[in-house]
Amino acid sequence: MKRTKVVILGAAGRDFHNFNTVFRDNEQYEVVAFTATQIPNIDGRKYPAELAGRLYPKGIPIFAESQLSELMKGDGIEEAVFAYSDVSFKYVMTKASQVNALGASFKLLGAGETMIRSKVPVIAVVAVRTGSGKSQTSRRVCNILREKGLRVVAVRHPMPYGDLVKQKVQRYATIDDLKKFECTIEEMEEYEPHITNGTIIYAGVDYEAVLREAEREADVIVWDGGNNDTSFYRPDLTITVADPHRPGDEVSYYAGMTNILLADVVVINKVESAPRENVDTVRKNVMAVNPDARIIEAASPVTVEDESLIRGKRVLVVEDGPTLTHGGMSYGAGVIAAQKFGASELVDPRKWAVDSISETFRKYPKTGTLLPAMGYGDKQVRDLEATINRVECDSVVIGTPIDLRRVVKIKKPSVRVRYDLAEITKPDLKETLEGFLAEHKLS
Repeated sequence: MKRTKVVILGAAGRDFHNFNTVFRDNEQYEVVAFTATQIPNIDGRKYPAELAGRLYPKGIPIFAESQLSELMKGDGIEEAVFAYSDVSFKYVMTKASQVNALGASFKLLGAGETMIRSKVPVIAVVAVRTGSGKSQTSRRVCNILREKGLRVVAVRHPMPYGDLVKQKVQRYATIDDLKKFECTIEEMEEYEPHITNGTIIYAGVDYEAVLREAEREADVIVWDGGNNDTSFYRPDLTITVADPHRPGDEVSYYAGMTNILLADVVVINKVESAPRENVDTVRKNVMAVNPDARIIEAASPVTVEDESLIRGKRVLVVEDGPTLTHGGMSYGAGVIAAQKFGASELVDPRKWAVDSISETFRKYPKTGTLLPAMGYGDKQVRDLEATINRVECDSVVIGTPIDLRRVVKIKKPSVRVRYDLAEITKPDLKETLEGFLAEHKLS
């Protein structure tokens, strides 16, 4: 039987999951290659034979997406499967047009094809865009469930930037586990808040293997989504977080609109810092496409350790990297805190940026007056540290989800910003989850 030649367009996450669930050991297809984008230094590797299955004894090469045309012309690719997220509808269809012009079909796999069934109930926390507030929402959900006496395990969307075989299944229960698994800053930003919150968190590459391990110690699994991707597990309750700082994106971004359509609950977050008309726009758009969804308005108020390090000071703001880069935001919690607590100036770090940090600013020229906390490898972490310490400022405002001072040495006064979810409208998440638990006989 002739096998259909396929290339999977990805960013080291959804692409591997799609392969594992649909293409691995499937003799109808020959996956010739993966391509990679969004994340630095993930091309030039292989999806290893140990994970690829019996049809790929040599593994599968990973190329930069910029090589897609050359790859498709040279290898007779018949289908290109798009498998990453947080991109506009225009972006997706531009990519589809390029693929079609090269003579191949362009495919988006349906959520049902790639969702794995769990033996225990699953609550999926997903979003419209990167940086909408999934993390604080999933932490809030975990807290409510634990208060009910339930064993809760969070499973995080993949970020496999290292040795993929070693990363097949990862379990994080202590801060030391972050060092054990050689986590990047981006991984720490997602895992550490769960750990300090008292929640065991799993991640990895093979998400069926991850699920089977997580099920063994959970009454409920909370899927903590990445970017604005859909859940890898079939959810019993879907909570989608929307961001009124980017109104309209809930119906114009992939896969964010899919998450709106799948939502049982939509949390419109950050209402305390967004214009009311933006909140109303998001609400109207949600109701137009999913009128059955319960809408909860929530705030993510920022607090700081020491206001005196901000008030009247020239500050460098360091923000979560993914939110600012492919998330498209020009500010985050750090900027909001700097403005709230009266900084005299936000210092632009660009002229002090070194090496890979300079490259980040070149790649994302619309980044605001702040520094993205990029740290996808040791070299980039060193560049980040050097940049922070070169900037001429009075103090550093850390808006990342982790205490960045644990990772880089900051040689000037610094203050950390914190933010948690606070629902404003009723019924809220607690009431929603009480109904869910009663339905599943877990209350």
